[in-house]
Amino acid sequence: METFKIHVSKTPTGYCASMDELKGWIVGVQGSFSDLQKEVKNSIDFYVECAKADGDEYPAALDGNYDLQYVFTMESLLSFYDGIISRAALSRLTGINERQLGHYICGRSYPRINQAQKIVSALNKLGKELSSISV
Repeated sequence: METFKIHVSKTPTGYCASMDELKGWIVGVQGSFSDLQKEVKNSIDFYVECAKADGDEYPAALDGNYDLQYVFTMESLLSFYDGIISRAALSRLTGINERQLGHYICGRSYPRINQAQKIVSALNKLGKELSSISV
C-alpha cells in the first residue's frame, strides 16, 4: 500500500493541504483539521474520477487502497493542539515560553530548527507517555 504525504498549512479560518503527486491540487476548508481530512479524501476521489473521464494521468496507487500521511507546518501543528493542550502545559513540556509559543501559533514568527525539534520531541514524548497508560 502506497503512502502519500499531505502537506498541511494553517489559514486564517481553517486549513489547506497539497500533495506533491497531484500538481496544482490544493484543498482548503474553513473549520477543523477533521473537516480538512474529510475534504482531502473527497477531493482526491473527485480528482481521480475527473482524470479518468478526461484521460489524464494520475498516480495509479490512487485507484486502490492507499494511506495518507499528514505533514504539518509548525504553525498548523501548534494551532491544531492549541485547543487541546494549554499553552502553559506546552510551555512546561517544551521549555519554550508561552508568549513565544503564541507567536508561533499565530504565524507572527517561526521557530528555528532547534526550537521546532524541541516542540516535536515534547509532543512525541507526551504521546508515548499517554500510550503507556492503562486502567
